[in-house]
Order: sequence, then C-alpha cells, then structure tokens
Amino acid sequence: MDIRQSHRSRGVRMTNPYAEIIRAFMRHRRLPLYRVSLSSFAVVALAILLNAADVFAADPEVRRPPNVIVIFMDDMGYADIGPFGATGYETPALNRMASEGRIFTDFYVAQAVCSASRAALMTGCYNGRVGIQGALGPSSVIGIHEDEVTLGEIGKQRGYATACYGKWHLGHHHQFLPMQNGFDDYFGLPYSNDMWPFHPEVMHLPMTERLKRWPHLPLIDGNKIVKAEMTPADQTLLTTQYTERAVRFIEEHVSMPFMLYLPHSMVHVPLFVSEKFRGKSGKGLFADVMMEVDWSVGTILDTIRKHSLEKDTLVIFTSDNGPWLSYGDHAGSAGPLREGKGTMFEGGCREPTVMWWPGQIPAGTSCSVPAMTIDILPTIAHLIGAKLPDHKIDGKNIWPLMSGAPDAKPPHEALYFYWGNQLQAIRSGRWKLHFAHEYRSLSGRMGGTGGNPVKYDLLNIGQSLFDLEKDPSESNDVADQHPEVVQQLTMLADVMRSDLGDQKIVGEGIRPAGKFSGRTE
Repeated sequence: MDIRQSHRSRGVRMTNPYAEIIRAFMRHRRLPLYRVSLSSFAVVALAILLNAADVFAADPEVRRPPNVIVIFMDDMGYADIGPFGATGYETPALNRMASEGRIFTDFYVAQAVCSASRAALMTGCYNGRVGIQGALGPSSVIGIHEDEVTLGEIGKQRGYATACYGKWHLGHHHQFLPMQNGFDDYFGLPYSNDMWPFHPEVMHLPMTERLKRWPHLPLIDGNKIVKAEMTPADQTLLTTQYTERAVRFIEEHVSMPFMLYLPHSMVHVPLFVSEKFRGKSGKGLFADVMMEVDWSVGTILDTIRKHSLEKDTLVIFTSDNGPWLSYGDHAGSAGPLREGKGTMFEGGCREPTVMWWPGQIPAGTSCSVPAMTIDILPTIAHLIGAKLPDHKIDGKNIWPLMSGAPDAKPPHEALYFYWGNQLQAIRSGRWKLHFAHEYRSLSGRMGGTGGNPVKYDLLNIGQSLFDLEKDPSESNDVADQHPEVVQQLTMLADVMRSDLGDQKIVGEGIRPAGKFSGRTE
C-alpha cells in the first residue's frame, strides 16, 4: 500500500464498527493507520491479546500521545498580549496560559507575510523550499504541493483526528484545501479577509469595478462554499464561529488523540468583532478584537480542563507575522522591536509565543533561545511518534527547549530570513547580520486611522550587524567592532544561498509549489 495515499485522509472518517477498538489499540501501541491491514476479526483478536499483555505488563509510564492545538494569529504584534507587554486592555486567558506554561521571547516565523509564513508552519520548511512566497490571492493558480507533508498529515500518520478552523491561505482551489492535505474537517476563509470588494483601496469605485480587482470572499465548510459573498456582518461572527467549531471538535474527540489547527482571521485588517465585545475595552476596535481573541483562547483551554485533558494536551499560541503598521490604530504593536509586517527586522518576524502543557512544560518560565515555526512540525512528530518526511525539512525538534531541559542546546546554528527570494538577514546566537536590502518603513510617522492605511517609504539598509541581547531594536550597527562575526555569518549565508538561492542565485534545494490542475473537485 502506498503510504502517502493511506495517510491522506481526504476527509473520510472511519466507519468500521470496530473503529474505536482499533483506535484505542493504536493509541496505546503507537501503530499508524497505514500499518493496519488485517481483517476486522483479526484486528479485534489481536487488540484483545495485546491489551491483555499490557495488563500483565502494567507499565505505569505508558501514556496516550498528546493532543495538539496550534493557535495561529494573523498580523499580531510582539507586544499585543499581556505576557509580552500589552497595555490598555486585558488578556487574562493568555496571562494564565503563560503563568501555567512557558513563553518564548525569541521565536520567529520564516517570512513576515501570510502564505509564506503558513507554508513554513505546515511543512517544517523555509517557505522558499516549498515554492510559496508572499500572500496568495483569489487569482493564484498555485498552492501547497501534494508531495509536501503537512502538520495534519503527521497527525493522520498516527491515527489522530485532525481539523483546521480559520484562514488557510495555502491555495484556494479544491486540491490545495485542508481536507486534501491532512485534515478531516475544515471551516473558514481560503485567504485573507481583506481580499474582497470592500478593500479600502477600491471602496471609491462602483461595485462592478471593484469586482474586477477583488471577487467576493467565500466561506468554506469542508470542501464546499457555504457563503459565496461574505459581508461585513458575516465577518463579525468569524472569531466566535471558529471557536465554537474548535470546542465542538474537542468535545467530539475526548477519547482519542486529536490535532487542532486554529488560524484566526484576526487581527488582520479589516478588523471585525462580535457584538459581545464591541466597545468592551473602551480603547478602540483593535483592543476589542484582542479581548475577543483572548476569550477564544480561554474558551478552548477551559474546554480542555472541563474534560480533564490538560495533562494530555499541548497548546501553542503564536502569530504569522508582526503588525501591519501602516494601518495605525487598526494595527498592533511590535513594542521595542524594529518595523513590522513585510520586513525581516525583528518587529516583522519575531512573534509572541506561549506554549502550554501542564506537567510537561514548566510553568511560569521563559526561553530566550532562538527557534522558529519550522520547528513545530518535527517537534510534534517526535512527541507523537510519527515519521518525518523523506524529503529535506529545515525544522528541528525543540522539545528540550519546550520542556526546560537543563542541557538543552540551541537547535540551529543559524536562522535565515528571506523576503521573497532575497536572503536579507541571518541570526546566530545573539548576533543578527542584515545584508544590504530595501525595506518599507513609516520613517517614524503615524499609521492610518479608521481602517485606512498610509503609504510606506522605501528605505535601504547596508550590511549591518546587531547584538540582539543588548539591542533588540536593531538600532546600533556593530559590524566594525566584530568583523570576525560578520565573516562567520557571511560564510553560513553562502552555504544557504547554494541551497535556497538568493535573488539571481538559483538554489539547488527548492521544490515546486503545487499547480492548479483545473479540476474543481
């Protein structure tokens, strides 16, 4: 049997009457679904014999593999939650999550833009390796390649129930959607919530002209469009709907391992909030939206506690990139970090991250060792006993960092920061070296108001070295004082250029994105 075809769920659930026995057996014995090829009778008989053997063995250390929940925000800044310095509104659920878990102060995304960031999270690879750049729109004809192994497929390999509720943004055609890529269930938007005919840049045009720029935004349930034309009123319901679907999924799978991916549409502009949170903060719409996000996190954690699953559940909370600063009072804050979304300065790619697993992740602790979203897939594979893809991935198992192991070592010699296909920076330990590149900036100006952006300036930075331990704002170039560090990081960058390229340099390790086949189902 072809393993890839067997571990792709294609949205089909088990209907065998012995399914729960088989699943219970596989959870305990750690056998993936694709290894089970016996008749129902043989499987039941084998399960009974092996479970009997387990009774005699009475191994108290054997536990079910953990449930996994990844909550992925959109355009949330480094200082937008309480544990990272948010002011003006409260995030009690995230505060409690941090007090019961571990914050990661130096946790990165591979690229500070929507689809690229999600490609890295889902595959454990730098997005350039899997051929996905930027933010895929409704006219895009590419998406995640069927040969890539997603986080959902890692879960399916071990018999997990899997679901995705929220913004997918790895291709909107049928072949690219979550249920064709490792998830049993899906509900959400196929791309960003501003990719619609109500975008501020086209609001001055008549609707017929707007629709030439942006088609209507669809809402998808499973593989079907259930609302072809999302309205502003519909968007106010999204955070609540995603949360309700997540809670229902958890409650339907309390007796088996599950993997939940919750990529919120917020706080990407345009901002929308439900009536129950509108005006609640007294500090404006962005604060209201953040309070609703915190409610969502609290509701999910409360559901885990309600079913006594906290010692069996890993929850990771982070964001796809930093704040979209040109939107001003509708954007978040990068705090002390430089710039925001769309740049590979710290404000664009360093994300507020909280990890929670009572009894396994030390409570009230902090980790400053650099790590990245590419590390989530291999770490989860390690925790659930799944096999990593045969092809190359870039992430590392960071469980020693998450668990607070005293001998934990930095997982990467260096982390690499591309914008598009340009290698713009590299971080190793305390040092971050920027290579000469252009970037967008407000140059100290305020952003827009009321959901309307201001234009960025285009600036340039020459080769510059920053000591992030002393200078997280990347404001003091120390390249002249540490030429040996510049030389060392440049050598590492040259190795990466041969693998993933750099502008006109074509990397040897790049795989193609998937191409739309023309089939709608």
